[in-house]
Amino acid sequence: MREKYDGDPFDLQPEDLAAGWVPLWRSWFDEAVAAQAPEPNAMVLATVDDAGLPATRTVLCKGLDERGVVFYTNYGSDKARALEANPVAAVTFPWIAIHRQVHVRGAVTKVLPEETAAYWAERPRGSQLGAWASDQSRPVASRAEMADRFAEVEARFEGVDVPVPPEWGGYRIAPQVVEFWQGRENRVHNRVRLVAPDYAAVRLQP
Repeated sequence: MREKYDGDPFDLQPEDLAAGWVPLWRSWFDEAVAAQAPEPNAMVLATVDDAGLPATRTVLCKGLDERGVVFYTNYGSDKARALEANPVAAVTFPWIAIHRQVHVRGAVTKVLPEETAAYWAERPRGSQLGAWASDQSRPVASRAEMADRFAEVEARFEGVDVPVPPEWGGYRIAPQVVEFWQGRENRVHNRVRLVAPDYAAVRLQP
């Protein structure tokens, strides 16, 4: 199984990042949306736990600017416990539909409570209730038990706004390294990397 990477008229150059990494990321994101790539804000998040064991999982990007990439989770989840032990992470946006990806890695900090509250207010009510119902990453006996937990919180907050759970919030990955990848013919792919603090764009061999 081998995909041909050709037909893309855009050819990534280091100078395309002269204005910084965010404008090009947004341009590629918009192209992924236009190409109807599934969940274009999905990203693969990598962490390392206190035993040095790496783990990856797919999460949704819920904020991105020059300060970094933001996602939200339960602070008792596996990923949160790994970040408590090793507050560094990497994410990759795998835009396979347009033969492109972007990789960001760096130190991780929690976002401010007011930023979490602003995002929480935008979440669908069902997602808010689901966050209350789940002790994320903890064992559960059955799907029926999860359904019961959801029904309990649904009844608890009936007719009122659902507050932010005390153990739920956001993380921001500060961009220490940002790399843009574009699939090209014969596997001679384009790779351009920026590294803090000056973020000078450097072309890498594929």
